[in-house]
Amino acid sequence: MQPDTKLPKVGTTIFTVMSQLAAEHGAVNLGQGFPDFPVPQRLVDALGRAMQAGHNQYAPMTGIPALRQAIAGKTERCYGWRPDVDSEVTVTSGATEAIFDAIHAVVRAGDEVIVLDPCYDCYEPAIDLAGAKAVHVALDPLSFAPDWNAVRAAITPRTRMLMVNSPHNPSGAMFGADDMQALIDILRGTDIILLSDEVYEHIVFDGARHESALRHPELRERAFVISSFGKTYHCTGWKIGYCIAPPALSAEFRKVHQYNVFCTFAPAQHAFAEMLVAEPEHYEGLGAFYQAKRDRFREQLLATRLRPLAVPGGYFQLVDYSAVSDLDDAAFCRWLTIEKGVAAIPLSPFYETPPAGQRLARLCFAKNDATMDAAIERLQAL
Repeated sequence: MQPDTKLPKVGTTIFTVMSQLAAEHGAVNLGQGFPDFPVPQRLVDALGRAMQAGHNQYAPMTGIPALRQAIAGKTERCYGWRPDVDSEVTVTSGATEAIFDAIHAVVRAGDEVIVLDPCYDCYEPAIDLAGAKAVHVALDPLSFAPDWNAVRAAITPRTRMLMVNSPHNPSGAMFGADDMQALIDILRGTDIILLSDEVYEHIVFDGARHESALRHPELRERAFVISSFGKTYHCTGWKIGYCIAPPALSAEFRKVHQYNVFCTFAPAQHAFAEMLVAEPEHYEGLGAFYQAKRDRFREQLLATRLRPLAVPGGYFQLVDYSAVSDLDDAAFCRWLTIEKGVAAIPLSPFYETPPAGQRLARLCFAKNDATMDAAIERLQAL
């Protein structure tokens, strides 16, 4: 039997496709955004102790109390506001689960959800599965800054949610204080819910401040704010994230979460609870750690024909390849992987309608120096 697909626009994700291609052709994989250096030793040791101590059964649906307390403490330390651990903090199986749960908690068939293109590829399928419509508003194709007038113009009586992402994947662009004020002004007096995807919250550069929605009372009272330990602690395969939302939104969020995964990997919850309290300097120093990698990679790229764009945050470097090829981005990334031995991610899958003539590819610099050096040696031959 051949069912009618509920997701006709969806195939295998570009990240899976490019990683498989990299493996098949022995390419240096700068495509998928995973670090190839070790998880902090304290976290590994804490995970082992949690397993040995018997924390191997179902965790509480909302997350173990110690981790929710630690998340609340980190939030207060970073943003000057402490969420209620019982009614406002929920531990999830990664940020992608949290995004899905938030959308399905409040978005109904026929609603509209505004997304800012280019956006992460899990957004629209979750919206589609809710029977809603993703309304795409383009960011500036060079700076990736939002056009808030265009966002305001996209709002209709059917608009239920606005989704934002800062630091931004794939570009690394970040919201400033003016952007947050624009968000406040646009949403004031509406019933629109904000979903703020902040998984790269600690990877910010050049002395900038991450403008979390949690800093702003008018935003956090209507927001799902989502983050991820995988990005912060170099363990993307552990799939642990969390959502902070006001009590009424959290209650609806948990209705979906409990029947989606029910609970999240228990030993890792105990490990993160320990790590957050014992070693806050890890997340506080993460920006400097990745800034050194960004700067080193940018300097190396200047010796190639690829032109690196500015990277305010996150661990991805966009490069303009127009001096190398006039292929579209999907074809160029496939050629780069197969023929030149470096895997990259095209930007077009992040768009509903990619900008005409855009020649950009995304490279991940969350890698050790040896990996980056091997990639640069190949890129210098372009």
